[in-house]
Amino acid sequence: MEFLNGKGVVYTPLKDVDLGPYSTEFYLQANVKAPRMTGLLVKIFTHLLECPILGTLLLFILKGNNLIHRLITNAEFKESPLFVPLHDFEDLKEKEVKCLDSSLSPPEKVQLALDCLPKSSEETLDGTNSSFCRWTIMDYAKAYYSGDLTPSLVAERFIAAIDESTKPPLQMGFFIHYSADDILKQATESTLRYQRGEPISVLDGVPVAIKDEIDCLPYPTTGGTTWLHKERPCSDDACCVKRLRLCGAILVGKTNMHELGSGTSGINPHYGPARNPYDTNKIAGGSSSGSASLVSAGLCPVALGVDGGGSVRMPAALCGVVGLKPTFERIPHEGVLPLNWTVGMVGILAGTVEDALIVYAAISGEIPYHKTFSVSTKINLPRLSLTKSISDIKLAKYGKWFDDCSDDVRICCTKTLHKLQDHYNWKIIDVTIPEIEAMRLAHYITIGSECSTALDSFKEKNFAELGWDVRVAQSIYGAFSSLEYLKAQKMRNRQLQFHKKIFAEADVIVSPTTGFDFLLFSQTSKNGFL
Repeated sequence: MEFLNGKGVVYTPLKDVDLGPYSTEFYLQANVKAPRMTGLLVKIFTHLLECPILGTLLLFILKGNNLIHRLITNAEFKESPLFVPLHDFEDLKEKEVKCLDSSLSPPEKVQLALDCLPKSSEETLDGTNSSFCRWTIMDYAKAYYSGDLTPSLVAERFIAAIDESTKPPLQMGFFIHYSADDILKQATESTLRYQRGEPISVLDGVPVAIKDEIDCLPYPTTGGTTWLHKERPCSDDACCVKRLRLCGAILVGKTNMHELGSGTSGINPHYGPARNPYDTNKIAGGSSSGSASLVSAGLCPVALGVDGGGSVRMPAALCGVVGLKPTFERIPHEGVLPLNWTVGMVGILAGTVEDALIVYAAISGEIPYHKTFSVSTKINLPRLSLTKSISDIKLAKYGKWFDDCSDDVRICCTKTLHKLQDHYNWKIIDVTIPEIEAMRLAHYITIGSECSTALDSFKEKNFAELGWDVRVAQSIYGAFSSLEYLKAQKMRNRQLQFHKKIFAEADVIVSPTTGFDFLLFSQTSKNGFL
């Protein structure tokens, strides 16, 4: 058995690692080794993990069988640890971008983003027929400006649609909390602004949903639990939410999520599963499941999520919408549950790239009085308004990693790459990204350790109220040692150096977001999986 092998990997010095297409670096596929169980067996396994002696032994075996001891714990690194994903900002003097001035107000930033977008058709969607059919932000703005619709009418239809979605046969599970009265109040204020000819921005009156990991009044922030809001009351909006309010957006509620973000299915034992609008018998993905599902269903053009390990990007992929996890420190984290502070960032789910760009502009930029790190950065927005397409883009592709997915995903993504290559004349550069499985394990140790530490003071009182899958996850998270966390940060530094070298030759690293298209879900309850 792997856990009996105490030897660790001795990693090759950075300068000797070949990142080219003909590298001899071995690609190790992810192979999670853990028991698969449901019902009573889940409960028994959970209680065994929580036993002081037997649990410690089981966790040691699990870590060994999943190569954590070999690739991280007992491994030898020359690199120093890197505790936050920061590096010196490189001003590339890009020509086809506009710099987002941090001193601008959120509405002014939105206007700058609009200036970067191509002039769209003046045709407005018919608001009397398809109330919520993947409308974009500009569709709402045009309908409001023309008087064809009002924010109040949109709010009434939205509330009716959400009410319908909670009943059989749909039971979509979009929200943990929403208030019809609060939505109507915001919509009335927005309608009055349009009647006076004084809308704040194109986001004025546009419905935007917020993941229940981000503070947004008047709602509690539960993190998908039944108790966290009691230990940590919500007293103010998160910074990103305040910026959306300043733009006039209608904040429609707190969306469903995988409990504590500790899973990727979006199945919540307390609030039900967030279902996939394309097939309600399949998962939306997680942990920002409700946000992705809501945007995919066309009820909001955009929603906020939080992404520590794919929690925006995976549900976006599974629900067929745009998912953006911004670079570290681009969007302030103030008012967000501090579950994983070096890997978790506020992210955006949207129906279109343009809508993601508009909202990114609105909520990005440091807080002037709260600069955590000394590294200076610029936020540049692409000038999509240019008549010519963005040129000379180089796409880095690691073939073995790219193809490590189901056949239908591989074929679809390969066709997309060829279209980009043929239509825009973008170039594909074959590369090797070494030690991907070790990187995944280092990330898992990092996000798990930070989550366990963040919740440490609450566990003794509330641990039994967590769902069974999250109790298993938290037991594993708490088993990581300080040595393993330190070595994971050494791997982070090592991977940063690899990626810097690749980005010196390419603009983007491309791969499928998920290795499959859909998964069927099983119903869950407080008593375990059914």
